[in-house]
Amino acid sequence: MIITPIAYISSPYKQKFAIPRQPGLVKEAVGEIIFAKDFADPNCLRKIEQFSHLWLLFQFHETVDKGWTPTVQPPRLGGKEKVGVFASRSTFRPNGVGLSVVENLGWQQQGSSLVLQVGGIDLLDGTPIIDIKPYLPYADAISTASGGFANEAPGHSYNIHFSDDSAKALNMLKEDYPSLKELVIGVLQQDPRPAWRHKPEDGKQYGMSLYELNIKWKVEGNVIHVLNITRVSAN
Repeated sequence: MIITPIAYISSPYKQKFAIPRQPGLVKEAVGEIIFAKDFADPNCLRKIEQFSHLWLLFQFHETVDKGWTPTVQPPRLGGKEKVGVFASRSTFRPNGVGLSVVENLGWQQQGSSLVLQVGGIDLLDGTPIIDIKPYLPYADAISTASGGFANEAPGHSYNIHFSDDSAKALNMLKEDYPSLKELVIGVLQQDPRPAWRHKPEDGKQYGMSLYELNIKWKVEGNVIHVLNITRVSAN
């Protein structure tokens, strides 16, 4: 079986850390699906504007060569209890295939490139897209479905506080990243720390990469303090 990526996604998430664990949790996370040359035909997207949401099939390209095990330890169970790999959405899977539902924000032709913009993504920058299918509410939204140990949406009610330095940085970056503040808040509300560190204070300073930026932050009780926001130096 040979599968050829039809596209690759340009995403604000430059590293696995801080990516929401499911799609749609951070609606401000917008990405661009850039189609490969052989699939950059606008006819492939004819009438796609009729669908508000789309399914993306993709490959966990950074973990696919690291193998898999029959059981995994999902974050929703604190990262300590094991479940079967097929009872989870772990990135470590036999074929490394992922599935996300995203908001359809429209497409455009950019020179020779065909680009589809999508929102609420949970994909790492450069992720290969295997296929795109329309989301059908009558078939895909099952009101009686049970979510097992992940039945409720994750998320927290942290207050996000920006230091003077980070607030100045947001203002300076506003032209390049107009929705940066909302994106940072959305990501931090998911508490991207490892599950075993989810406690009021752990005394650790964290860093996450969004776009070409490094954001430093720490948790104190019910407040997440954004300490500074700096551009990543090009090597």
